[in-house]
Amino acid sequence: MNEPQPPIADGAQASKQRAAQAALEYVEPGMILGVGTGSTVNTLIELLGAQASRLRLRGAVSSSEGSSARLRSHGIAVLDLNTVVELALYIDGADEANRARELIKGGGAALTREKILAAAAVRFICIIDDSKLVTTLGSFPLPVEVIPMARRYVADRIERLGGRALWRQGIVTDNGNHILDVHGLTISDPLATEAAIDQITGVVTVGLFARRPADLLLIGDANGIKKI
Repeated sequence: MNEPQPPIADGAQASKQRAAQAALEYVEPGMILGVGTGSTVNTLIELLGAQASRLRLRGAVSSSEGSSARLRSHGIAVLDLNTVVELALYIDGADEANRARELIKGGGAALTREKILAAAAVRFICIIDDSKLVTTLGSFPLPVEVIPMARRYVADRIERLGGRALWRQGIVTDNGNHILDVHGLTISDPLATEAAIDQITGVVTVGLFARRPADLLLIGDANGIKKI
């Protein structure tokens, strides 16, 4: 018997729903699934809940407290990564992606845990709508998670790299840290930019996923799904 499916929305949400729906093809029954954070992932979680009896997931490892709460609300057990022998698949969204599958992430302030799960996963699938696919990364301000006492120091060093770092006031990450959003960077060499910012003392994580890009991009648009 087929599981009931949430309807595909009209308008801007439709592309996100198509991308999330396409990701279900890669979720195997009984697996432990890595789950990210963001509006497209929220749609995925709704779909996972709708197909819970078919998928019978052993659990999920989540990148944020918000996603963990949503998963639990659908009866999906949330596991600690330290208890998982192998994370076969991690599914997450992105704020920007290029055709090399390099990403900017962290608009939802979960970039550190997202980066840990991407590194730990055998396969990383990124689900986006077509507005997120760009030629050159950097139009979306690049998030950087920093130790609070180092915020000013890190901002000064980032300015030497050509960016303008603004404190995302009122936001504390699930790890107890602050976020700087870096404006004005045209990221023509994502690997080099990721390495340069990572080396600044006080940086926890930079939201560039170039050293560990996505293995597969699923891009929802008005006509269906594109894969890169």
